[in-house]
Amino acid sequence: MRSSTKQDDLVKAFKALLKEEKLSSQGEIVQALQDEGFENINQSKISRMLTKFGAVRIRNAKMEMVYCLPSELGVPTATSPLKNLILDVDYNDALVVIHTSPGAAQLLARLLDSIGKSEGILGTIAGDDTIFTTPARGFSVEQLYEAILELFEQEL
Repeated sequence: MRSSTKQDDLVKAFKALLKEEKLSSQGEIVQALQDEGFENINQSKISRMLTKFGAVRIRNAKMEMVYCLPSELGVPTATSPLKNLILDVDYNDALVVIHTSPGAAQLLARLLDSIGKSEGILGTIAGDDTIFTTPARGFSVEQLYEAILELFEQEL
């Protein structure tokens, strides 16, 4: 029982560290866990934990490559509705910007392009996690924004 509790504590500490999005190497994770009192931690154990929990390296707000858990990224599963890939939708005077889970923008942009001009979409440009879309002639940016929210069942 004691070993199981230690393992649970280790997993909690590991996930909490990755949630901070500050650690860029396995060595840094080892050191941070050792600083928290987990003495029997090494790089190979961290490597196995990163794989087990599906951790990935992303750029944080400071543009540093850091480890992060996929649940923090909203990683979809095979049964996730498309709306779960949308993190944020906003607009200005010229276009609607859609922020998605990493890797989902091109899929969603293709869907939007397939809907086409008759529904108010002139076109889209997609990166990895951001889509720019602009309204077709006769549609306002606000109308396009509302149509996209409705399509993906997002809250206003």
